[in-house]
Amino acid sequence: MKIRCGTDIIEIDRIKQSIDEFQESFLNRVFTPKEIDYCERKKQQKYQHYAARFAAKEAVFKAISEKLDNKYSISWKDIEVVNNEDGRPKVNLLLNSINDIESIDLSISHCKEYAVANVVVVFKEI
Repeated sequence: MKIRCGTDIIEIDRIKQSIDEFQESFLNRVFTPKEIDYCERKKQQKYQHYAARFAAKEAVFKAISEKLDNKYSISWKDIEVVNNEDGRPKVNLLLNSINDIESIDLSISHCKEYAVANVVVVFKEI
């Protein structure tokens, strides 16, 4: 078993500026329809939720990057952050190039100015 972690922190205002400037093109390039729907339902706090999901995607990428090589490309939307039935965030990897992941644990948090994510990925022994 091999364990890898990834962490990311981002200023919420940076995500807000990107959404305000590029609108749908930014949202549709970075987030899946499920993620957009979830964040938009948060009204006043939607930017915090977008930023938390952005940080989570970055953290996942950092944790799995050693498994990626030149023949595989990964897009923002290949990593989807959703909530399980208990409301806990979880990661759906929407790519087939990495098939030895046993589990992914995700923790995200945000406050007025920052969003942070931490990911632990457990790889199967092959």
